[in-house]
Amino acid sequence: MLLRLSEVGGVARPMIEAPNVNSLMDSGLSAWLAQQQAVRDQAKATSRSRTISSVIAAVVLAFLVLVFVQNGTWAFIIGAGVAGAGQAWAYAARKPVIDAIKHEMNTRIAATLGLTFSNTAIPGPELDLALSHDVLPRHDTKDFEDSWTGAIADMPFSLYESHLQAWRGTGKNRHLETVFRGVVMTVGFARQFHGVTLVERAGQHSTFFGMRDTITVNGLKLDRISMVHPRFADAFTVWSSDNVEARYLVHPAYVERLIELEQGFHGKKLRTLFHGGKLIIVVESDNLFESGSLDADQDHVRMEETIGQFMTLAKLARELNERPRG
Repeated sequence: MLLRLSEVGGVARPMIEAPNVNSLMDSGLSAWLAQQQAVRDQAKATSRSRTISSVIAAVVLAFLVLVFVQNGTWAFIIGAGVAGAGQAWAYAARKPVIDAIKHEMNTRIAATLGLTFSNTAIPGPELDLALSHDVLPRHDTKDFEDSWTGAIADMPFSLYESHLQAWRGTGKNRHLETVFRGVVMTVGFARQFHGVTLVERAGQHSTFFGMRDTITVNGLKLDRISMVHPRFADAFTVWSSDNVEARYLVHPAYVERLIELEQGFHGKKLRTLFHGGKLIIVVESDNLFESGSLDADQDHVRMEETIGQFMTLAKLARELNERPRG
């Protein structure tokens, strides 16, 4: 990890310098990627061939149904179904190659930051904690991927992407609906929090008569805390069981970091939970950390974006890194 010290509030804190993409490339990654060019080209060709074949099959089958069955609706359904299956078939030719390249690139980025990367993820107790405090929604199916673990600014850290779905409707209309897609991050602290503090985008607990004064999560009453700086009041709402601690934790620099983090991840509906000795951060976003692709000319851009996302997080972790209080 690239570290240097800065003195903030009388406490020496590690500052993490962003990994240099050119240096990563020169360390052997560029040569490894060059070796993958033939594999990339073959995956492109196979995917293209499967796409063309599936489109032709969809058109032919739709035409036959239209001619012999004379039912336009069924012709459309069958044609669309075959085309959709064909797209999945074509993607299956690309995915293993993309995953292998992503794993190699992200592993090298993670190693430079002192972290460990894996394409798969196994959630820890933070998932149940987020669910019990309404930071994450209830769901029926769950998938996790892209795990980053280790320490940032000397603080225990974990991150993974999550896709949660819930059943909706009945009978023929019963279907799975995405209720959350995004990242779940956990940053450990050197001290325990006295209370429970929840920060979320403003308006999440509003009613016809206006914003609630209190909410109850996991059997605990949380009061709405007025923001010290009014310009943040329209952006976030703070709920806490400890008024004094909440004001201490959610200071202007922290809120600025949250906004920066949300923007860096192209996300929305960010919420954070201070509980015990952990800070859990949840943000809805599109698929992230996709540094791998079949286009070699995108390698630098995709790596820069992944690094930028982590540097935004590192700033937040360092900002919250503080000497334990007695």
